[in-house]
Amino acid sequence: MSHRIGVIPGDGIGHEVIPEALKVIAAAGVSLDTVDYDLGGARYLRDGVVLTDDIVEEWRGLDALLLGAVGTPDVPPGLIERGLLLKMRFDLDLYVNQRPFLAPDGTHDFIVIRENTEGTYAGEGGFLRRGTPHEVATQGSVNTRMGVERCIRYAFDLAASRPRQHLTMVHKTNVLTFAGDLWERTFTEVAAEYPSVTTAYNHVDAACIYFVEAPQRYDVIVTDNLFGDILTDLGGAVSGGIGFASSGNLNPARTGPSMFEPVHGSAPDIAGQNRANPVAAILSAAMMLEFLGEIDAGARIRAACAETATLVGSTTEVGDLVVARL
Repeated sequence: MSHRIGVIPGDGIGHEVIPEALKVIAAAGVSLDTVDYDLGGARYLRDGVVLTDDIVEEWRGLDALLLGAVGTPDVPPGLIERGLLLKMRFDLDLYVNQRPFLAPDGTHDFIVIRENTEGTYAGEGGFLRRGTPHEVATQGSVNTRMGVERCIRYAFDLAASRPRQHLTMVHKTNVLTFAGDLWERTFTEVAAEYPSVTTAYNHVDAACIYFVEAPQRYDVIVTDNLFGDILTDLGGAVSGGIGFASSGNLNPARTGPSMFEPVHGSAPDIAGQNRANPVAAILSAAMMLEFLGEIDAGARIRAACAETATLVGSTTEVGDLVVARL
């Protein structure tokens, strides 16, 4: 069975790590029918295209998307992020961002489930008297019962499938009394349907401390869009580095393709030098395969990556080492 996959190398080191991920997939014995897309900061600088509705409609006919990294220093901050990454999440309803973190020494193994289409990233807000001394900027956090509940329910399902069966909600309910209240009430109500899952709550600032001092306390974490974005970068830092951090932007309802990408950026400072760690991209590809039902191949890739976690080499050398261990 061949899976039809959209491949978006993007910018910078994306063009180096994605070929390694595809090489490993092939070595694992999985057949892909790939469609390449030239999107990102370089494409925008060339012809002004970020992401068109026609391309999004074309993606709806694919099984998944594999993205490298996007962004270049010459493009204004936020333009590619909102025009490409957020548009993908919103238009394809990729409402779960799943990011696993496994320490190389095995001391911790946890997964962060980040709500991916609401919160402060929804785009609510604006300017008053922009450019004057009395300028006002507002940036609202959009939280719907439907959006919060489907994310929390996914997290409970995931926690129930894991050995520890534990789920922690992270928010800031003592200050964000409206959004936090909605999250807390929804979490409590859904928890009643999962008696086997034990639960906990942490304020986000406390969670930052625990990530550093005692990450082994966590199993599955569920949180909102902004907090999840920040926490998962920290999760990468305490789990071997951002070069090992993978992610899946998921549409669990499967009404369209899910998108998989390493957490790291395009790293223009080392682009083209064959120095980037490809493991995050390879692990993201493993997540993609598992989501597509290729469970054995995904597990073998993960095991091979674990065996190479402490080895040093160029981008292509690390890819070759993972292939050799499959």
